[in-house]
Amino acid sequence: MKIKQIILSTIGVLFAIQQSSAQSEALTSSPYSLYGLGVVNQTSIGKFNSLGYSGIGIKSPYELNNLNPSNYALIPQNSFLYDIGVKGEINSYSNTSSTEEKSNVNFSNLAFGFRIMENLGAGITMVPYSDVGYSILGVSSNIEGSTDSFESNITGLGGLNDIKLNVGYAIIPKLRLGLSASFLFGNIEETESFIYNSSTFESVEKTNYSGARLGFGFQYDINHKITIGSTVQLPTSLNGNLTRSVDKTISGIAISVEDESSDYVSDFKLPFELGFGMSLKPIEELTFSADYKKNFWTDTNQSENIGSYEDQDIYAFGLEFIQDPTSYKYGQRIAYRLGYNYDNGYLAIGDNKVEGYNFTAGIGIPISRSTHSMINLSYSYGSKGLLQNVLVKENFHLVTLNLSLEDIWFVKKKVF
Repeated sequence: MKIKQIILSTIGVLFAIQQSSAQSEALTSSPYSLYGLGVVNQTSIGKFNSLGYSGIGIKSPYELNNLNPSNYALIPQNSFLYDIGVKGEINSYSNTSSTEEKSNVNFSNLAFGFRIMENLGAGITMVPYSDVGYSILGVSSNIEGSTDSFESNITGLGGLNDIKLNVGYAIIPKLRLGLSASFLFGNIEETESFIYNSSTFESVEKTNYSGARLGFGFQYDINHKITIGSTVQLPTSLNGNLTRSVDKTISGIAISVEDESSDYVSDFKLPFELGFGMSLKPIEELTFSADYKKNFWTDTNQSENIGSYEDQDIYAFGLEFIQDPTSYKYGQRIAYRLGYNYDNGYLAIGDNKVEGYNFTAGIGIPISRSTHSMINLSYSYGSKGLLQNVLVKENFHLVTLNLSLEDIWFVKKKVF
């Protein structure tokens, strides 16, 4: 099957999955999506999902690297690169009294990149920035001044998407600079219902967010074995707009208490983010990568009802082994990968930060000899939170499938 046919078929499947998920359930089930913009997406693109989500300093001419825009300068002439991904997740949540399991399948990413001219490359990526999907059900409260009680349910779903333009330019062969421009948009819908006898009172609030963000990056090859890199994401504010509607049901008869109306909501601030990375090839077959990121959430001066935002540190490490990517033997062209990621969290509830970690592993399966196209399959096991007070311990298994494809354009066929 030709690459274009693979791409069109996969895009159709991804949109079908996304539509089905959006109509039937939230795209995450984490209780920590209750806060802020939801759970911030950590998955990357292609092989980087297997490398502990490291890659700021990885030099990868034939793979799209959304972790550092300067890498787009390496896209070869006449190559058009695609990356299409989907992920499936199984989550287990535990508190001091119970355990619950949930699962979901979601769109992971859609990206492409190409060479514009010598030393200049560009591309566009679309990834979920955050996901919201929480339920607080069966909360019983007493009616003030009475012995009667009512039951309330709160659910939230939605999230934000990130469409990013990446441009990379090589000033000299060893030094590459990059620019990224993001447009973030989406909405979060919260439904709160109160049930008393045969009556239901339901309030629906939908908050729409949108905004733009700039980022920069560079990579420098110290020699053919060592590459270093750095990235910066500038702080920005996402404009918020709230719409609200209220309905009441008495004995099965629906009554509109308040028609949909707009209200003020505070903008959400994203922090200044700074990242450093390096890659090292001690031998030709082996590549080691390490990243460190610092997100300055404290400077946004934001807080939640039961928590606050604090500076975040993320450490990521990856290891890749390929015996010989140019070999005629198929087995020698398969890539094997391992990784680890630790995130000390940006949300503090009480005196505890919601920290987490991931162990990753994956494999890259070549599709053809004539191109660098690969099927990248990754698995991640991770944990987040604590079994303490109101906090919940979240364990998850995440499988990501990426079609990382190369198409060759504008090459004249030779006639003998």
